[in-house]
Amino acid sequence: MKCPRCGSENVNVQITNETYLKKQHHGLLWWLCIGWWWIPTKWLLFTIPALIFALFGRKKQKVVNKQVKTAVCQGCGYSWNM
Repeated sequence: MKCPRCGSENVNVQITNETYLKKQHHGLLWWLCIGWWWIPTKWLLFTIPALIFALFGRKKQKVVNKQVKTAVCQGCGYSWNM
C-alpha cells in the first residue's frame, strides 16, 4: 500500500473503535397512531409526574460502537480511513 501524500510503502493499518451515543426516536407509525394524542394529553393531565419522569426516567440513548480501518504512513505521519 502506498501513502497518497508522500508515496512511501511504509504504511501501518490499524483498526480503531469509535464510540458515540445515538438517540432513539419513535417511528412514523407510532406518531400517526399514538403520539399525536398521547403527548399533549400526558402533558395536560399528568404535568408533575411527566416532569419527574422526564428528569429522572430512562434516557433514550444507545451506545454505538463502530470499527474503522485507519492507515498511518510511517514516513510522513499522514493518516486516512480505508
